[in-house]
Amino acid sequence: GVSGLGSHSCRCLLDFPMRLSLALLISHGRVARRMGLGPRSRLDMMRNLVTALVRHERIQTTRARADEMRFYAEQLINYGKKGDTDEKAMKMADFWLTEKDLIHKLFKLLAPRFASHQGGYTNMYQIPNRENLDRAKMAVIEYKGNPYPPLIVPKKDSEKTLLNQLLKGYREERERLRSAQVPERLPRSEEH
Repeated sequence: GVSGLGSHSCRCLLDFPMRLSLALLISHGRVARRMGLGPRSRLDMMRNLVTALVRHERIQTTRARADEMRFYAEQLINYGKKGDTDEKAMKMADFWLTEKDLIHKLFKLLAPRFASHQGGYTNMYQIPNRENLDRAKMAVIEYKGNPYPPLIVPKKDSEKTLLNQLLKGYREERERLRSAQVPERLPRSEEH
């Protein structure tokens, strides 16, 4: 009967389905991301995110989603650079852009903007975690060269920064010590 099974055996039997499901998630040493309800809804979500990025050129989403959709957004630009006469490029644009009025924007605005670039069309910035219960890690992803002001303003190197003040003080002190160490030499005619 059941009394023959020890508590250890029972615990292992209960753990087995969890171990099996975890093993199914790990494929070739990489844990798959679980987004949405399944592969179809995950693909629909990626299509909606890519469409939003093409429309707005800067969107905010979770870090995992932004990281995942970045590849598709950059590949879409590569297809856009082939031109709207290329059949495969048109099929990909039609598939990835759920709002069909954006196909024109892809081929006539975004593709010429990145004509001289060889990849790296997007920037991704980490922003503070979401404030609701899940505290999800958030990110902003944008196409480079968009009309919005930059998210990170480069700091101007000012003379008033701490590092520059320390360097200035170091240089002044080094010059003062050098001038104090070297005695003034007399001209050769006066030595004899």
